[in-house]
Amino acid sequence: MNKLLSSAWVLLILIVIIWGVNWPIIKIGLRSIDPLWFAAARLGIALVTISVLLLFLGRLKRPHRQDVPIVLGVGVMQFAVFVTLINMGLTEVNAGRAALLAYTTPLWVTPGAYFVLKEPFSRIKLVGAAVGICGLLILFNPLGFDWNDASVVKGNILLLVAAMVWAISILHIRQHKWKGSVLELTPWQIMVALLIVVPYAWFSNTQAVVWSAELVLILLYNGMLATALAQWASIRATQILPAMTVSLGLLMVPLMGILSSTIWLGEPFTMTLGLGAALIVGGLLLQINFRKQR
Repeated sequence: MNKLLSSAWVLLILIVIIWGVNWPIIKIGLRSIDPLWFAAARLGIALVTISVLLLFLGRLKRPHRQDVPIVLGVGVMQFAVFVTLINMGLTEVNAGRAALLAYTTPLWVTPGAYFVLKEPFSRIKLVGAAVGICGLLILFNPLGFDWNDASVVKGNILLLVAAMVWAISILHIRQHKWKGSVLELTPWQIMVALLIVVPYAWFSNTQAVVWSAELVLILLYNGMLATALAQWASIRATQILPAMTVSLGLLMVPLMGILSSTIWLGEPFTMTLGLGAALIVGGLLLQINFRKQR
């Protein structure tokens, strides 16, 4: 069990790195491709990547009837809705702020983990969650954007809705009784997402794609690493660790997103970032200590 928990934390660290640096990468990519087609291309590449891997391993097979709800749920919420909403939100919001808003997930997971999943809360675990969420609230400054700009407000709302949808997906993953493995079900979940995203993009008024070597590399990174590998890792970690622990651990992603956006895109680095980061890291350390003491 200790090895399993250790592997879950390794997966979380991997996710933080891959998803953290991806926020400015997506922002750059959206200069050349519509957010809907970006989502479709990202999912398509991920589907091919995982399907080839499963075919090589001899594990490409249809999902068990018991896993149909999780295939549909994760496919719709985590792959279709979440990915599309963050792309749409990024067209109006800075990459660093977008990462922050999309990862307000713990605010929505915490009550669900308690009331829906009946996960036990120790005092130190609650303190860790509270400290991490306080760091997030400090970073989320409602005075940081123009409320009179309808497009910016829309972008912020889309990102918050994406966070809520992801929170519901986390609770669903924790509650579901899995028959097949996460890896074996992932291509089917992506197929469900593509059945939603591709028609939506096809019938929408989308901009023409400006192809370049840079865009190809961005799409490959998003499809193979940020979607295929990191999404599998996030679902696997969610299976092993408590829902609130996973969501709090993922708070490191927006910090990485803000830092990488500051370096690559020249977005402002503020003093509130330092305080928020300190609180979030402190909350994570309390979570890790709680796991060791159990």
